Amino acid sequence: MPSPALAALEGRGIGKVFGSGDLAVRALHPTDVAVYRREVLVIMGPSGSGKTTLISILGLVLTPTEGEVLVEGKRVAGASADALAQLRRDRVGLIFQQFNLLAGLSALENVALPLLLRGESAKDRAAHARRALDLVAMGDKVGAKARLLSGGQQQRVAIARALVADAAVLLCDEPTASLDGRTGRDVLDTLARLAREQDRAVVIVTHDDRVLRIADRLIHVEDGRATEEAPSDLRSRRTA
Repeated sequence: MPSPALAALEGRGIGKVFGSGDLAVRALHPTDVAVYRREVLVIMGPSGSGKTTLISILGLVLTPTEGEVLVEGKRVAGASADALAQLRRDRVGLIFQQFNLLAGLSALENVALPLLLRGESAKDRAAHARRALDLVAMGDKVGAKARLLSGGQQQRVAIARALVADAAVLLCDEPTASLDGRTGRDVLDTLARLAREQDRAVVIVTHDDRVLRIADRLIHVEDGRATEEAPSDLRSRRTA
C-alpha cells in the first residue's frame, strides 16, 4: 500500500458516549484511524462491539463525543447540518447491506439521484451515471429497472450510486451479507478494483471472513476498543 501524506478520511481520538449520568453508555473508546486512497481497510468485530458506531462517526452520520473527523485533511467539527450532508453526498459514499434502491427506477436513474439533488443538468447526470455504472461492470444494464436486477447487480448499482459524485471514500456496511458466495466475491473484486485502480479509499465493516482476502489492513473492534492487527496476523488469517 502506498503511504501518501494526506489521509482521505481520518478520525483523531474519536469516541462516543450515549446518554448521560447514570444512564451513560460508552460505545466507543477514543480511537485513532486513518484511511488512505488505494487501500481497503476492513473493520471486524462481534455484534455490539462498537464497529457500527465507528463507521457511523467516520461517515459523518454520528457526531463523536470526543475527538474529531477530517475529510481529506479538513476538519468537520462545527460544520452545519447542510455542510455535513453535502460532504456525505460528494466526498464520502455510503454502501449498505440493504441496497436502498428505488425499485421502479432504472439503474441509471438510481445512480443519478445524488446528482439530481446537487442540481446538475439531465445531460450531465446521465453522462456521470453511465460512467459510474461502467466502473462496476453494469454499463449494459442502464435501462433495467432495479426490481428486475439480481442481488449482486443491485449491490453494484448501489456502489455506482456512491461513486457517482466522485467520492474519495467508500464506506461499506456488510456489503456481502445478503449475497451468495460467488456474487459476494464479485462484489469484493469490484471494491478492490475501485480502490487500487480508481484511486479510492474503501472501508468495509463486516462479519464475513471472505473480505479478508482483499484487505490491506484490519481493525478489530471489541467492547468499544479498536485495535489494528499486525500485517503478519492479517496474512495468517487470510491463509487460515
